[in-house]
Amino acid sequence: MSVRQVIEADWTWLDGRFQAGVRIAVDDAGRIAAVGPLPQPPTRRLKDRALLPGFVNGHSHAFQRGLRGWTENFAGGAGSFWTWREAMYALVQRLDRERFRSLCRLAFDEMLATGVTSVAEFHYLHHDDPLTRDFALDRVLLETAAEAGVRLVLLATYYRTGGIGKPLVELQRRFETRSLDEFRRQLDRLAAQLDRPRQTLGIAAHSIRAVPPEDLIALRREAAARGWPFHMHVEEQRQEVEECSFVLGTTPLEWLLEHVEIGPRFTAIHATHASGDALDRFLAAGGNICLCPITEANLGDGMADVPRMLERPEAVCIGTDSNIRIDLPEELRWLEYGQRLRLERRGVCRGLSGDVAAQLLDCGTVNGARALGLDAGRIAVGLAADLFTIDLTCPALSGWTPQTLAASFLCGGDGSVVREVCVGGRWVLGV
Repeated sequence: MSVRQVIEADWTWLDGRFQAGVRIAVDDAGRIAAVGPLPQPPTRRLKDRALLPGFVNGHSHAFQRGLRGWTENFAGGAGSFWTWREAMYALVQRLDRERFRSLCRLAFDEMLATGVTSVAEFHYLHHDDPLTRDFALDRVLLETAAEAGVRLVLLATYYRTGGIGKPLVELQRRFETRSLDEFRRQLDRLAAQLDRPRQTLGIAAHSIRAVPPEDLIALRREAAARGWPFHMHVEEQRQEVEECSFVLGTTPLEWLLEHVEIGPRFTAIHATHASGDALDRFLAAGGNICLCPITEANLGDGMADVPRMLERPEAVCIGTDSNIRIDLPEELRWLEYGQRLRLERRGVCRGLSGDVAAQLLDCGTVNGARALGLDAGRIAVGLAADLFTIDLTCPALSGWTPQTLAASFLCGGDGSVVREVCVGGRWVLGV
């Protein structure tokens, strides 16, 4: 492959620190061909900028962007996840293809503006017409992501029951997958519709509530056979844990450990109420956990045992989930700050060197890429040229030094300091 461009910013995040004099050669396939003090002159010189690997958003429901501001009135008394879910169902009933498209585009544009270059859409709103079960919104999602320019991992989501052993209610019909065979056929159709190389597929089982146990086992095997990532909501709510314990005689995570393969391609979303022993076994088996601090706070889910999770530092990634607010630096900040409030101590998410910012950036980049099977998340030869810049002249970063810049960005800044964004070598924002 020939070199298409050579990029140089004032400072570049490389090997866990900001370095000057770094040039990045990008080939015509949109991958990084070389990194370092290269002899080639830059074709794109980014003055007053620091360059970072693009954020990887490990969990999103883009259409839920339409709920922003609509679920914050509690005139009838305190709310919960379950009352929020009723509002989400009401939104679903109002959506047609064009409104769905516009909400997805709005969410993707906001993600790009805060440095997100890859997003995993945990996509269960399949049908424009619940009677014909047309899967039309799957195609709309692919088209919208391609138009926005974001890298997409479409986690096609299986949703069959309205509770463990219970039928779907009418408001859930647009989510429905009636059988494994129907789902497999749709996966094959989607595989033929991808905008490669920026779009890939994975499989999601919505939750222990929405997928019969025998189907869940088959879905995990299907994902393994195809070499795809497998994601699932796990123990977000205490009620889910209690229901599973009553019906199946064990917690969701314990059931999964006994019945399906756990490994680097399995990602549990939330794991808010995972118990110590089960959590340890899950992590020891190589599983990933995607946390969504802003949504978990907004819904009143509770707080996960992050210190225990970070005993395997590469296991934890981050997502925007309901998209009530889309700002990856803020998600990462609250990954640390929420634990400070919970544990009454600072530096909970520190890495081996004691650096919180470096560990958080890993959670927002390389760890998410691992959970999604992406060749991205770092500035390294052979990986996708997914990059973003921050503006070093922004007042929010005033006083920075190369040693403090990452912490200044994550603790004192937000997505508003992001300027240029590059996905697969193509500049999609700021140029």
